[in-house]
Amino acid sequence: MGMCFPCPGESAPPSPNVEEKRAKLAEAAERRQKEAASRGIQDVQSVEEKRKKKEKLEKQIASSGPPSAGGLRWTVS
Repeated sequence: MGMCFPCPGESAPPSPNVEEKRAKLAEAAERRQKEAASRGIQDVQSVEEKRKKKEKLEKQIASSGPPSAGGLRWTVS
């Protein structure tokens, strides 16, 4: 049968520095997010360009304010 505990003469393997461990975890999380965002997309650059263009258009519409009163009129006769 196997042993549950290491031999008394052996020391535990060194654990990585806390800061190094955090950096590695953050890097892995960023990589997973990037992979998940591009899953199923052939050309990532074109999608990003379209998204930026759409955001720019929405921002332009929002900054223009409400439409003026000179639009369509409804009259009942």
